[in-house]
Amino acid sequence: MWKLSGKKSLKMAKVLVVEDDQFLTSAYRVKLAKAGFEIIVAADGEEALSVLAKDIPDVILLDLVLPKKDGFEVLKEIRANEKLKSIPVLIASNLGQKEDIDRGKSLGATDYIVKSDMTLDDLVNKINSLIKET
Repeated sequence: MWKLSGKKSLKMAKVLVVEDDQFLTSAYRVKLAKAGFEIIVAADGEEALSVLAKDIPDVILLDLVLPKKDGFEVLKEIRANEKLKSIPVLIASNLGQKEDIDRGKSLGATDYIVKSDMTLDDLVNKINSLIKET
């Protein structure tokens, strides 16, 4: 007779990727899936909020320059929502000016990375660290 060990089954962490660039979305999806994450994708700010109304991720990867509703507005709505406000939000943007970074953090972003300054491995490591902190 086989005896099961007392290990808990590991739940895959769920990441909502809010990104309108299809190439980047595809790269994120492949890299994050290989790292063991479950991926949900939204191509604009309104779609992101619609997804969040139905599905609560462990981490949100949020671009700022988005169609329909920009990332700053999405972040404001996330932080104003009782069910969503504690989810770590990692901004990944090409907006690298100090004012943009300060604005993102003041609106409640957990962290901010400039896309051109990071590798996909950096992104995976950052998401892993955000999940461990929660």
